[in-house]
Amino acid sequence: MKRHSSTDLARAVGRFFQEFLPAQRGMSLNTIRSYRDTLLLLFRFLARDSDARIAALMLADFTPDAVVRFLGHLEKTRGNSISTRNVRLAAIHIFARFLIGHHPEHMAALQSVLAVPFKRGAQRRPVDYLEPDEVESLLGNIDRSSPSGQRDYALFALMLNTGARVHEVLNLKACDVRLESPHQVRFVGKGNKVRLCPIWPRTAKLLAALMASNRGARDDDPAAARIFQNRRGEPLTRFGVRYLLRKHLPNRLSGGSGAGKRIHPHALRHTTAVYLLKAGVDFATISQWLGHASINTTMRYARADLDLKRQALSQVFPEVLGASTAGRLRIDGSEFTRWLRRL
Repeated sequence: MKRHSSTDLARAVGRFFQEFLPAQRGMSLNTIRSYRDTLLLLFRFLARDSDARIAALMLADFTPDAVVRFLGHLEKTRGNSISTRNVRLAAIHIFARFLIGHHPEHMAALQSVLAVPFKRGAQRRPVDYLEPDEVESLLGNIDRSSPSGQRDYALFALMLNTGARVHEVLNLKACDVRLESPHQVRFVGKGNKVRLCPIWPRTAKLLAALMASNRGARDDDPAAARIFQNRRGEPLTRFGVRYLLRKHLPNRLSGGSGAGKRIHPHALRHTTAVYLLKAGVDFATISQWLGHASINTTMRYARADLDLKRQALSQVFPEVLGASTAGRLRIDGSEFTRWLRRL
């Protein structure tokens, strides 16, 4: 069977992902995947636009006009926000700069791609987060009589306890969890920065039970095994987490339109941040807790909830995760604050 040679664009994409991003720019795997998603969307659009297969696309098809049409497609057809549009464009700019260094014969067109501007004046969308009763409903909807339900409960309890990013939680291994007192987990965040997050004893028990149930599922080293796995013993993906969140959310929120909210896995991180503010925790501590590179990122949560303008900062963290008598996670505000102070 005759093999078709790859195009100049296909070869350039291979070098971009295999050599340039991980080696020359030192980007994390999660960032590389984000760039992959952007270019995949772009190439699918270009293929439809030119009535060709993705594998047949050439560097000559990567034009400024095509990029502009693609950005319009993101906003008008896919309904992406201006901020998402700008994130996609930033990835395209990085790819174009890479191409200039390897394919100077296309420099004129690539310079025009770099000249495609970011959009300004986008209104910042309010931070979406769950109210205490919505958190109760989320966790209460999970059937913990099944192994998958026990996993899902532990997953969302940990995300709410720590406010960690989805990829940080999914990359968590058994060796990253300290089950004895003081209980804590070790996360690797953006830029491969490592931070320790304390967890409640009840959260530690949930993780211990989950790790015990995972043992024997595969022959891998238990200490290096991912904690959150699917039924095949493979690591959960961020798309899997999004599906599980929609599955367990109350009906009024699962469609993403409840009270104007868009509830997604990152909204659980927002939820933790807002509750920390309501508990009176200072911005510097919350910034360290969430792994923010800048305290300015943390301060946007101060505008997230009108209650913050009316409530005293000494308000305790709400007990939103259920009663311990039913085997559900319980949160105590004073304990939460003490744990935070240990950072």
